[in-house]
Amino acid sequence: MQVGAKARNQRDARVGILEQIVATKRNEVVALRSMRTDLRRAVDDAAPPRPVLGPLGTSPCVGVFAEVKRRSPGAGDIDTGLDPVALSAEYESAGAAAVSILTDGPWFGGSLDDLRAIREARGIPVLRKDFVIDPLQVYEGRAAGADLMLLIVRILEPALLADLRGMVHDLGMTALVEVHDEWEVDSALEAGAELVGVNNRDLSVFRTDLAVTERLAPYLPGEVALMSESGIGGADDVARVAAAGADAVLVGEALVRSGAPGRLVEEMATVPRVEGRR
Repeated sequence: MQVGAKARNQRDARVGILEQIVATKRNEVVALRSMRTDLRRAVDDAAPPRPVLGPLGTSPCVGVFAEVKRRSPGAGDIDTGLDPVALSAEYESAGAAAVSILTDGPWFGGSLDDLRAIREARGIPVLRKDFVIDPLQVYEGRAAGADLMLLIVRILEPALLADLRGMVHDLGMTALVEVHDEWEVDSALEAGAELVGVNNRDLSVFRTDLAVTERLAPYLPGEVALMSESGIGGADDVARVAAAGADAVLVGEALVRSGAPGRLVEEMATVPRVEGRR
């Protein structure tokens, strides 16, 4: 009984973190309301989004979305002093398909300034990875130069998910629609997702298992690109999810902690895609 109570308390604490993150986003959205007009103007002035799905579909190898990640609620500090532009340059030179940039400040130590700096300095597509719950955040990300936008099914009602996915598309970006179970796959497809990210980490208990990608891959039609997220530590893991049908992987902590992120990206980016699902 004591072990069970401890496990429940740990799970409740972690669920509480997700709820707190979303609450933080709601406060940030309130602050953005006064900037609505300026954001729309900035969107009109932003450089056009860079393509992602076309290159992914024609590449013989798995696309590596390499992440700029300073810390997280689960892992704690990873590398709080990293240079985002230098790190993204190493990723790009090693063959990454895109750079994922955590733009949340309070929980992950990131910012939109990281995204702006990388977008201005590098030619590689950039993903805004954040907890998007409102159209103003989509405008904010596009104004900063985002080429892709993360949308997490778990924190969005179906109608809002569909609206945000459509808005991302209309602004010329690509939506990475993140799922963790079969119900969420259905919601992503109903919202029109063209790129689905299977998060191998259960955000309610913070347990990571690559079998989640293997379980959910058959539910995705061939025309939808599949990305495997979380728990990717090396080329062997990339090969495992590629065998399940993954077209891309998103890798963060393993790269930043590796001491040789470029070399690790290069190893991952040479893993061939497996024909069959697409």
